[in-house]
This record gives sequence, structure tokens and C-alpha cells, in this order.
Amino acid sequence: MRARTAWTGAQGEPVVTMLLRHGQTPMSVQKRYAGRSDAPLTDAGVAQAAAAAKRLAPAGIDAIVASPLQRTVQTAEQVAAVTGLPVVTEDGFRETDFGAWEGLTFAEVRERWPSEMKAWLADPEVAPPCGESFAAVSERVSAALRRVLAGRTGQRILIVSHVTPIKTLVAAALLAPPAALFRMHLDVAALCEIDWYADGPAVLRSYNDTAHLAS
Repeated sequence: MRARTAWTGAQGEPVVTMLLRHGQTPMSVQKRYAGRSDAPLTDAGVAQAAAAAKRLAPAGIDAIVASPLQRTVQTAEQVAAVTGLPVVTEDGFRETDFGAWEGLTFAEVRERWPSEMKAWLADPEVAPPCGESFAAVSERVSAALRRVLAGRTGQRILIVSHVTPIKTLVAAALLAPPAALFRMHLDVAALCEIDWYADGPAVLRSYNDTAHLAS
């Protein structure tokens, strides 16, 4: 049984989600908005995924769920190789659709769409041109989480996803406002861990853990 902090008032066993951001891609190196772009991992990204897999091998994972994009599936497959578990894709965990901003840097977007970017940063209901708002991302990520948690009490589930979905789950666990996403930094191939209890409370166990990348 997993040790619990008494102040939560939680009853029963949680579903433990281990959240893994995909490894490095060419777009993450260049710090470009990468939403629906299906960029593969770089060689360094594959090595990062392998390091995460080695870290996770003894973790007792019961299932691997990944965003369907190439970079997340490649990362998940490294964990699958050491655990023997299949990779199941879940479209709800894909990255934000950045629309017209896809492939651009923050500076490029700010130069070309200054008013639109200001509005986007101020309001989670505002979407990039032809893109997806953070409010919409939150709705689909929350729905995906409910599907993953259903019937899995006491299990440990690895979710391999992207910056925005992982930050969204962390914010939800902490009951933090949408603006909290801009106050979080998440490295490539970083791990987070959240306990989800059936009676409501959630406990953030770790955030942006990159100890497996130190060697």
C-alpha cells in the first residue's frame, strides 16, 4: 500500500500517474512552438528516452499511455522495450494546436502578432489564430485522464505526453489557476508523479525530475 499524507483525508488506494515528457526534438532545441508537428526525436532525444526507461524499469508500471505523435510514441517505446508493456495511444494527451504559430519562436510570434499574443497570455479562452485555446486543451486532457483512471485503482500508469498537457494535469492536481502554466518549467524527458484518489483529492509527488539525465 502506498504511504499517504494524513492531511489529505483520502480513502483507499490512488491511481498513480507517472508523467513523462518526450525527449528532445529539433524543434525543442530551437525553442519553437511544436503542437501538431510530428517531429521525431533527435539522437539525443532517443538517449534521453532510454535513460528515462532505465529509471522506470523497476517502477512497477502497469500500463503505458502516450500521445499519438511520433516524439511521444518513440519515447514510450523505449519504456515498452524494458517493461514488456504495450504502448496505448490516447489522442487527448496530444500537444496544443498552435495554429498559425506552429514552428515559430516566441519572439517571432510576438513580432508578428503582438496583440493576439498579449490576449493569449492573458486569457486561457483565447486561442492562437486557427489554433486551440488552453481552456480547450484542459477539457480534452481532463477527459483523457478520466478515461485512463477508470477502473485502475492501485495501479501505476505511465503517461508520455507534452509540455502543455503535463502542466495542465499538474495544475489540476494543485487546484491552480490556468495562469499557473506560465509559471512552470518542464524539461525534455522530465518526470512528474501524481496520485489521484477516487474520492477527489490529488497529491503531487514530484515535478520536473531529471535525475536520470544527470549521468
